[in-house]
Amino acid sequence: MKTFITAFVWTTLAAGQSSPDRIAGALQERVLSGQAARLKTDDRISLYNAMVQEKPENLHYQVLLAGAYIQKMRETTDFSYVDRASKVLDRVLAADSANYEALRLRTEVELERHNFKRVVEYSMQLIGIGPQDPWNWGTMGDAYIEIGDYDKAADAYQKMMNLRPDLSSYNRAAHYRFLMNDMEGAIDIMKRAIDSGSTSPENIAWCWVELGAYYLKSNRLGEAEHAYTNALRTFPHYHPALAGLGKVYTAQGKISEAIESFTQAQAIVPLPDYSAALYDLYLRQGKQTEANRQMATIDTIDKLAKANGEKVNRNLALIYADHDHRVDRALELAEAELDSRQDVYTYDALAWALYKNGKYAEAAAAIDKAVRFHTPEPAFQVHAQKIHEAALSARVAEETK
Repeated sequence: MKTFITAFVWTTLAAGQSSPDRIAGALQERVLSGQAARLKTDDRISLYNAMVQEKPENLHYQVLLAGAYIQKMRETTDFSYVDRASKVLDRVLAADSANYEALRLRTEVELERHNFKRVVEYSMQLIGIGPQDPWNWGTMGDAYIEIGDYDKAADAYQKMMNLRPDLSSYNRAAHYRFLMNDMEGAIDIMKRAIDSGSTSPENIAWCWVELGAYYLKSNRLGEAEHAYTNALRTFPHYHPALAGLGKVYTAQGKISEAIESFTQAQAIVPLPDYSAALYDLYLRQGKQTEANRQMATIDTIDKLAKANGEKVNRNLALIYADHDHRVDRALELAEAELDSRQDVYTYDALAWALYKNGKYAEAAAAIDKAVRFHTPEPAFQVHAQKIHEAALSARVAEETK
């Protein structure tokens, strides 16, 4: 592959700078895009690095490298790739502050860093420059979703869809439909996203995983298993798809198969969610020692994240609250998350952490915000019922004193 990349780079960079060669250069750019799209992400990174070293003055190649780093983060959840992308973009914008390609990716970097208000600001600026670019409406909609402004998110996504109905716009529309309690609409639109295709196999696999999650939450286990399997066919060893299969097997009572799937996912990316699932599965098998190792892993992940300055993690907050383990830490993480996110998932995590800390009235207020759209998340309904029962009992006890 390295030999191919080297030859490809020299072929791509061979054009001169004369006026006729500018036409040839444009054609070579199309060849570059087509060839690079067929490469794995690691190979694209190697390719673009070589191109940047060969022609550091070509800012476009640096932007391509930044984009490949962001894609690698999506595949691995290794956020160091976001930092690498950010450094590349900083160099590009220092050389050309109006570089549109770099400004677009800068918005994506801030989205990954959960600086959602900044994403809205950047998206508005870019819409002023390129109002017909669907990317900008998509990032704006994503940011509005996260800060809980669902009406503005709907407007942004509709604009994106009008401009370009493709995988990117369809999958966002599907997610919005799901949030608004339209499960069948979400399933139908996510299928359209998959059918639209993409040059990135991971992007298609991600849509299969989302479709699988919709089926799983609808208790359509066979269809969920099919979707997760298709995700793995599309992008082999995709850890969210392996975890999805683990959830299906758990629901089917296939504990050994579930453990195998989550173990595979954990070996690829050691997310606390996978450790929590394995903890529960090992307990179902009566394997306390193995379960304890998984909880110790979760605590280690939290300790390392805290040492690296991470202050928010609603998934970890839910894990701790679910297992009545370090519930004070759960509340700390959930409250910190609320500073940047005010969506239904954050309010659910906050409500559950408050409940586990005995703050029932506050938990009830938070869970009401989580369930206001009747989002078909099974956990939301379980949490709401238990929280409201506890809040009612606490009020009755206080009144009868």
